[in-house]
Amino acid sequence: MTMRKILHDGLAQLIAQSKTAAAVLEDGLAEKTEKLLRYTEEIELFNPAYGLVGTDNTEELIVKHILDSLAPLCIIAEALKHYDNPLLADAGSGAGLPGIPLAICLNRPFTLIERMGRRAGFLRNTLALLGLDDRVEVEEKDAEKARPDRYSLITFRAFKPLDAGLLKTLFKLLTPGGCLAAYKGRKDKIDEEMAAIESLTGGWELHQTPVPFLNDERHLVIINKPAINQHASEE
Repeated sequence: MTMRKILHDGLAQLIAQSKTAAAVLEDGLAEKTEKLLRYTEEIELFNPAYGLVGTDNTEELIVKHILDSLAPLCIIAEALKHYDNPLLADAGSGAGLPGIPLAICLNRPFTLIERMGRRAGFLRNTLALLGLDDRVEVEEKDAEKARPDRYSLITFRAFKPLDAGLLKTLFKLLTPGGCLAAYKGRKDKIDEEMAAIESLTGGWELHQTPVPFLNDERHLVIINKPAINQHASEE
């Protein structure tokens, strides 16, 4: 299948899965599709030099990175309904995943937090090319040094196990009542990780997020920031 066909069919599957995803994606679907395709082309162009993603296969790039980023779209869109004028961030954004696909589809202000200069440069150039630089910015810093108490929801692809240090770092960037949205794989691994850090959270939820054309297990973990008094008592 061509790049366009894979993306088109994948988005159609996401639309069919959820009324919320349908409402988000079908509004300006043609324009969103074109921007996602252009973004994919930019990754392919710069990946050999910058090491943005671990594949040089177009189908894998669409499925394991673009559609994987959008698989939890309905869950994130529902979570955002709890906030007035929510501001989102993508921590450790790298190639802009999942931040840029989400920014394209959600049409909300977004910050991409990325510490590596070359990748931050790639993100800025890509945002300008896609016409997203009016509402999506790049903060070229470690997450530990990013602006605190600012975001309603922070996404990140949690390739490494969740731990106390990571949670405390990201919780500091959230506004009161904010939450983290961690992209994860197998449920048994998630349950094991969360059992060790649950007491640090304000509660958490696990959502299965099937990715079109991918048989691997995928989940989104929504982790609520603890109340101020709870957080302070555990510092």
